Amino acid sequence: MAAAALTTAKRARAQQPAYRGALQKFEGRYPPDSFDSLAWTRKRYEEMPRQLGFRARNLREAQAWQRKLRAKLTELLGGFPRRTPLRPEILEQREFPAYVRETVIFESRRGLGVLGYFLIPKNRPQPRPALICVPGHGRGADDIAGIDEKGQDRTEKGPYQFDFAVQAAERGFAAFAIEPLGFGCRRDPASRRRGLGQSSCQPAAGAALLMGETMIGWRVYDVMRAVDYLETRTEVDPRRIGLMGISGGGTITTFGTALEPRISAALISGYLNTFRDSIFSLSHCIDNYVPGILHWCEMYDVAGLIAPRPLFCESGTKDDIFPIDAFRFAFGEVQKVYRVFGAEDRIGHEIFEAGHQFSGKLGFPFLEKHLGV
Repeated sequence: MAAAALTTAKRARAQQPAYRGALQKFEGRYPPDSFDSLAWTRKRYEEMPRQLGFRARNLREAQAWQRKLRAKLTELLGGFPRRTPLRPEILEQREFPAYVRETVIFESRRGLGVLGYFLIPKNRPQPRPALICVPGHGRGADDIAGIDEKGQDRTEKGPYQFDFAVQAAERGFAAFAIEPLGFGCRRDPASRRRGLGQSSCQPAAGAALLMGETMIGWRVYDVMRAVDYLETRTEVDPRRIGLMGISGGGTITTFGTALEPRISAALISGYLNTFRDSIFSLSHCIDNYVPGILHWCEMYDVAGLIAPRPLFCESGTKDDIFPIDAFRFAFGEVQKVYRVFGAEDRIGHEIFEAGHQFSGKLGFPFLEKHLGV
C-alpha cells in the first residue's frame, strides 16, 4: 500500500506544470506584460523622441540634417582623438596566383597597434580602387583573408564570411582586411587562452562605456586610420576607397561610412536593420551599443548619412540576428534619403535564401560599377 501511494504521489507531481517562477500561481491577477522586460522596453522605445530622425523634404534640408546628425553621432560614440603617426611596417609578403598578400601593422593611436592583410591584385593597372574589409565576430582578419584555424592557406572559401577580402582581390580591388579591436591578435590574454574564436569584446567594450566612449567609436577610428594608410600606398587610388563588412563588420561599415567622407562606396552585409527589432530586442554583443542613440535616431538614419555615395545592403531571409522584415523596412527608409538626394540609382540591395552570412552576388558587381574596377 505504501509503495502504491508513493507511486501515485510521484505520478501526480510529474503531471504538474513545470515551475516557471514566483508568479506562476497568480496568473490572471495581473496584466500579462506587466513583468515582461522586453514588452516594457518596447513601450519605452515608442516614447523615444529620435529628435534627428530623417524628415527632410528637399536637398538643402537633407544636407543640413546630415551635418547635425554627424556631429551628434560623433559625440555619442565618444569622439575621435587627434591623429598621431601611423608608424606602418610590412612584416611579410607572400605571392598567390591572383594577388600579393602583405601582412601590415600600423598604429591607430599612440601605443595601439592594428593588424591588416593588404591584398594587391596582380597584372592590373595601378592605382587601383581599394576596399577596406572588416570581418564580423569570429577569428578576426584571418577569417576573410583565406587563412584557416591552423594558420594555413584555405583551400575553399568559407564558411559564413567566405573570405570576402580574397574575393575582392580576385575581382581586381586592392583589399585591406583589418583586424577589429577585440579579435585575433587584438585580444586580452584571457580571451587568447580560451581559443582563436573567442573575442575580448565584452571587457573592452565595457571599459569603453566606463570611459564615456564606445567600441563602435574605437573601431570606426581604426577605419579612418586605415584610410590614412591606404592614402600612402601608390597602388591605391585615394578617390576610390570603399568599405565593406558583415555582421559586426557591417556595424562598422555603416557607422564608418556615415562618418568618414573619404569612403566613396559601401557594402553592408548582415547588419542593416532597426535597433528596435535587432540590437534592442535580441541578445547581442555589448560592442553594438551606443548610449542614448535612440533619443536621436534609428539605425536607418545612420545609414542615411552615407547618401548620396553608393550603398549596397544585403541580408539573408533566415538571419535570426537581424530579422529580414526589419531589413526590408530599414532599407526602404534609407531609400527615402537617397530619393531626396536624387541618388536612387546609387543604392541597391539583395535578399538571399540563407541565414546570417555573406553573399556578394550582387554587391560585388555594384561596387565594381561605382568604384570603376
